[in-house]
Amino acid sequence: MAALVPPTTALIVIDVQKGFDETELAGHARNNPDALARIAELIAAFRDANGMVIHIRHASREQDSPFRPDRPGYAVKEEARERAGEPIVVKHVNSAFIGTDLEARLRAAAVTALVIVGATTNHCVETTARMASNLGFEIKLVRDAAWTFDRVGPDGDHHRAAELHQMTLANLHGEFAEIVEAREVIRRLRSARRLVQAG
Repeated sequence: MAALVPPTTALIVIDVQKGFDETELAGHARNNPDALARIAELIAAFRDANGMVIHIRHASREQDSPFRPDRPGYAVKEEARERAGEPIVVKHVNSAFIGTDLEARLRAAAVTALVIVGATTNHCVETTARMASNLGFEIKLVRDAAWTFDRVGPDGDHHRAAELHQMTLANLHGEFAEIVEAREVIRRLRSARRLVQAG
């Protein structure tokens, strides 16, 4: 994996909100049970490296969505809470670039590479990664810092979360993103930081 050097690399944390707790409580199975811990580790690593961390929130306009801004599910999970000064970008659709100032923020900060984490892998994470790549950003999608849920297909066939997650990674790999693990990203950040300190 190529070097990850803040400030040209930013961490994009997508939809790590309490609404997904409701999805699990409703009996929907998910994969990557440790994804939130990996996300917390990556946020800490970017902060230590003085890297940009951008928090994406989904504000649904659907009447029954737990992600409506007036519902408890809109709130961020504590492990991924922003610090003062870290930008929060609010979106209403799958892509974090549609109807937001995300691209303008990244261009203004001269960011060229994005490390993407969050939920769900095959919806907002994938859509954002594809669009970011099309916009010319270098994308690292962290496989163990994202998750999704089981789904039923149009013919009634049941697809397990792990299967959907892996297929999404396969679709993005090499075409839209480099698929990485959290420990790789953290190692590269620390290596870059040591080089700067030695510099």
